[in-house]
Amino acid sequence: MKLIETKSLAIPAVKVVRFGRFMDQRGYFTEPYRSSDLHQDPMTDFLHDVTFLQQNESYSEAGVVRGLHFQWSPHMGKFVRTIRGRMVDVVLDIRKGSPTLGKIIAYDMPDVLTADYSEWIWVPSGFAHGNFFTEPSTIEYFCTAEYSPTTEAGISPVAPDIDWSLCDPVLKEKFDALISSNPNMSDKDRDGQSLGQWL
Repeated sequence: MKLIETKSLAIPAVKVVRFGRFMDQRGYFTEPYRSSDLHQDPMTDFLHDVTFLQQNESYSEAGVVRGLHFQWSPHMGKFVRTIRGRMVDVVLDIRKGSPTLGKIIAYDMPDVLTADYSEWIWVPSGFAHGNFFTEPSTIEYFCTAEYSPTTEAGISPVAPDIDWSLCDPVLKEKFDALISSNPNMSDKDRDGQSLGQWL
């Protein structure tokens, strides 16, 4: 795995891991994941003690909004990337006592076939996670726990008490435009709790 860089987002516990693609006239080859690199490289020290127990893949049509999901007992962190298409990942801090409690951020993760890199986003436990899609997209994510339907919950991404002040305003505009155009959402997500109800 050719690690290029890591960076913290506006909520510092949420990280982006950029890895390289080996490009030539045929296309590219890449190692999106190698356990030893992520668990030993100083750039990814926040993953050194992380074990992934489940891998998921999801396809979404353009105009889909998913989330905001989280799980406890066991807590679940997620390591997410776009395989094809364009995902905007959305992360809400629900950690009690956190200075960014109730704040949400978004990160644009298009797959660009001609780019010499791709990216993962690391969403540790303590966050509600979702995404929206501006084109048909396939994503995959590694989870630090197995799915537990009796200890999972959601906060509606349209809950009025979410604080968007840390979010990239361009991505917030895209989200608002999608929401105003009758997005493709499950009833469970649209009718999820408010932040205050969960807290």
